[in-house]
Amino acid sequence: MTGTWAHMTAAELGREIGAGRIHPVELTEYFLHQIETHPLAPRIYVRATAARARGEAMAAAARAKAGLRKWLLDGVPISWKDLFDTAGVATEAGSALLKGRTPDRDAEVLETATLNGLVCLGKTHMSELAFSGLGLNPVTATPPNLNDDKAVPGGSSSGAAASVAFGLAPAAIGSDTGGSVRIPAAWNDLVGLKTSVGALPMRGTVPLCERFDTIGPLAHSVEDCALLLAAMGGGAVGDLGGADLSGMRLAVLETVALDDVRDRPGQGFEDAVARLGRAGARISRLAAPEIAEALGLAATLFTAEAYGIWREVIEAAPQKMFPRILERFRSGAQIAATDYVAGWRRLEVLRAQWNERVAGHDAVILPTSPILPPDANRLMTDDPYYVTENLLALRNTRIGNLMGACALTLPTSQPSCGISLMCPPGQEMRLLRLGVAAERALR
Repeated sequence: MTGTWAHMTAAELGREIGAGRIHPVELTEYFLHQIETHPLAPRIYVRATAARARGEAMAAAARAKAGLRKWLLDGVPISWKDLFDTAGVATEAGSALLKGRTPDRDAEVLETATLNGLVCLGKTHMSELAFSGLGLNPVTATPPNLNDDKAVPGGSSSGAAASVAFGLAPAAIGSDTGGSVRIPAAWNDLVGLKTSVGALPMRGTVPLCERFDTIGPLAHSVEDCALLLAAMGGGAVGDLGGADLSGMRLAVLETVALDDVRDRPGQGFEDAVARLGRAGARISRLAAPEIAEALGLAATLFTAEAYGIWREVIEAAPQKMFPRILERFRSGAQIAATDYVAGWRRLEVLRAQWNERVAGHDAVILPTSPILPPDANRLMTDDPYYVTENLLALRNTRIGNLMGACALTLPTSQPSCGISLMCPPGQEMRLLRLGVAAERALR
């Protein structure tokens, strides 16, 4: 029986616990054993939190025995990206700059999830300070990719995706500033949810760009993402029952999002669109010139804020950083404050135009990434290749962040190729209901 646990969804495991067929302690011990013995685990987990996990699993088992389970996921273990503070355990955000940084309190979302009965397995590797969509990190570790052992896994929630894809956690929590949940989810054939800014509290989360930073789950199913959203937010689980694509209005974003899409991501996307149409969705095409203009503001808005937050820490020991990431941070020093303020004011106008344009649609759809996961070794040695792949990796996902949207990526028929659905900010439950119906159509 335990051999199947690695491939079960968090919800399935929770139902088995509720039925008395899985003991929470045995489940946690199984995943801790996987973390201890799997040959790729050192590239996936920074550290396991075994003592904590065992204590939380024992408490969940006692509740189950007494008939006092909190809810479906009580006793289910998950992993956490290493930018969520863990009390008494180092949280270093993939950077030598933060080596030994040990908070004295959990991040608020981890605190809430723990109160809701989830078990913390450990902390996963990530891109340095979360500032890359590739998942390449020569400073700490580059996690593996499920479909290509020579390729990067996507970032910055790279280890989070790998922990689920390789059976070392039923689900994981990551963060998304420009695509950092959706890219590794897509490149490892998982479901990934980018929430709206402010949907979940950021206290105790190492920041990158606070006006764009969001938290989101990576999992095997849309149901798991909905459950984990509730676990971290402390609210009720939304009703996903009866979700149906019939008559749903889905708009394919043509502006920029379909440019330079390579063969397999294009095939996966077109096949997915056809399946959604056969399931009853009404598919249209959407041009949105404000998207092209917003993408032109990205370098100003992201890099200026990121460097403003990290400048003092970085410049105290720049030699500790991967030069590519250091260069990206430092580019923010060239942005004038007037340009940053003007950029944000313009982006708010573009967001209003976008929200008005998409108001007649249930969701906007696009390829999660226009490219496949790049070759890790070539990224280290071929400068033009690094520049090209790095820019393209996050191009489509960044649209959602710039527009303030919530977004969901789902696997397609092509390995490492996802399709994304976007809804306006604050519409996570509408998005998840659409996602459940889309997930069914894409199987």
